[in-house]
Amino acid sequence: MTHRKVFTVGHSTHSSSGFLGLLQKHGITAVADVRSAPVSRFAPQFNRYAVERTLSEADIKYVFLGKELGARAEDLTCYVDGRVRYDLLARTSNFASGIKRLRNGSQSELIAIMCTEQEPLECHRCVLVARVLQGDGIAVEHIHGDGHIEDHDSAMRRLMANFGLEQEDLFRTSAERLQDALDRQEQRIAYVNEQLRIDGAPER
Repeated sequence: MTHRKVFTVGHSTHSSSGFLGLLQKHGITAVADVRSAPVSRFAPQFNRYAVERTLSEADIKYVFLGKELGARAEDLTCYVDGRVRYDLLARTSNFASGIKRLRNGSQSELIAIMCTEQEPLECHRCVLVARVLQGDGIAVEHIHGDGHIEDHDSAMRRLMANFGLEQEDLFRTSAERLQDALDRQEQRIAYVNEQLRIDGAPER
């Protein structure tokens, strides 16, 4: 059985034409925007309706999935001490709905999951969304700003190396070391709601 494939990409500060070039180089036919807030002060060409228009003119479909798969959860039970917990976010019905839409869409489209950060490891699209998709049997590849492709397993090995966890360990399996790296990265990049940190989130 051939597994379906999904790409991820960060719009960063690319020009509209440069971003289109990245997508077209890899045959992308649809973009799924997973930004919670689809606006950018630094790159207004990627505000929701601007990028949707640009993609439409290039015959690339656009769908906004920020409510389902965004990193700034609206569900307050996903927060612990004001910080989003990815494991809690992944269990919500909204998140499951977004993953289902991506899974179904990948049957007919070559989708790029789009967020802001150029480096995949700095973004929930890689640390959370891609991990869940790959767990569902969908191959994930990350498009870097220079156009090169990194498969998700390679990205995870790079993440482990960033924390000095790439070497074999007598007492921990590779999966345990990877989870450690993911937990540490989540602490670095997960969204923090300062008001919730002050007031406290409702009990789950």
